[in-house]
Amino acid sequence: MDKPVGHDNAHKGLYPYIEPYDQRLLDVGDGHRVYVEQCGNPDGMPVVVLHGGPGGGCSPTMRRFFDPAHYRVILFDQRGCGRSKPSASTHENTTAHLLADIELIRNTLEISRWVVFGGSWGATLALAYTQAQPQAVAHVVLRGVFMGTRAELDWFYGGGAARFFPELWAQFTRAIPEDEHGDLIAAYSKRLFSGDIHEENRFARAWTRWENALASIETRGLLGADAPSDYARAFARLENHYFSNGCFLGEDGALMNGLWKMTNVPGTIVQGRYDMICPPTTAWELHRNWGRSRLEMVGLSGHALSEPAIARELVRVMNQMRHVEM
Repeated sequence: MDKPVGHDNAHKGLYPYIEPYDQRLLDVGDGHRVYVEQCGNPDGMPVVVLHGGPGGGCSPTMRRFFDPAHYRVILFDQRGCGRSKPSASTHENTTAHLLADIELIRNTLEISRWVVFGGSWGATLALAYTQAQPQAVAHVVLRGVFMGTRAELDWFYGGGAARFFPELWAQFTRAIPEDEHGDLIAAYSKRLFSGDIHEENRFARAWTRWENALASIETRGLLGADAPSDYARAFARLENHYFSNGCFLGEDGALMNGLWKMTNVPGTIVQGRYDMICPPTTAWELHRNWGRSRLEMVGLSGHALSEPAIARELVRVMNQMRHVEM
């Protein structure tokens, strides 16, 4: 989940735009090359940014949440999206592959421990990574919590969110025959992987529009400008691929059940009170079961990283963490 919405709308309180001091395509195997960049202070506190989607990719705005004099900021585009190659590829593209890629990046950059910063699907990946490599994580910062469960997918693609946005839901479902409405993830999958590039692009745009429309508390509907076809196709195919396979997490609820693996890792959760993509109940349950987390519920805010109050809170959290010992 988590298509970037309005990232280039200037946010008061974000740090100025900066350019990376290091950019590379890292060969992670399986025919994939992953785009990695570093910016900020090369000797600073390392923080890795896990973008949403799956398939969303990073944006220059994501560099702006961190004091560049203090943080060594590592961003990367996950397999198949952004500047990683090949684009829109689901071959050898699972959560286990992404976790291995994160570890390869950490080892390649010779980082012993880092802060893990992720939102939406990035929060899912941050939790999965921390449970796999708790010794490598100094702190976890999550935004718009998504834990890859069936209930969360049913909310967004099974009619839950539709109760609040019936006219937008009608537009999302109208291109799908009514007898396939019982499983819209599967229905879209048939069309996103049909082999007909025009059909794939058309349904990718429809998939992306539905999510984009609900990301911000200021819903603009489905009539705004479409994302570029290449972006929409990568985003929709990868997201659908993961959602069709339970986010490759094994049993439903695996991340909640695995919290015991990260009992010694502290975390901060920033959650929009009116998040319609990832409702706050998930963040609350995570906080309640974690034991070492702090939950900041942000009023009058939805899901997107670009929500002004969400952005300000994340900057505040990261500014406070400048005093944390690694």
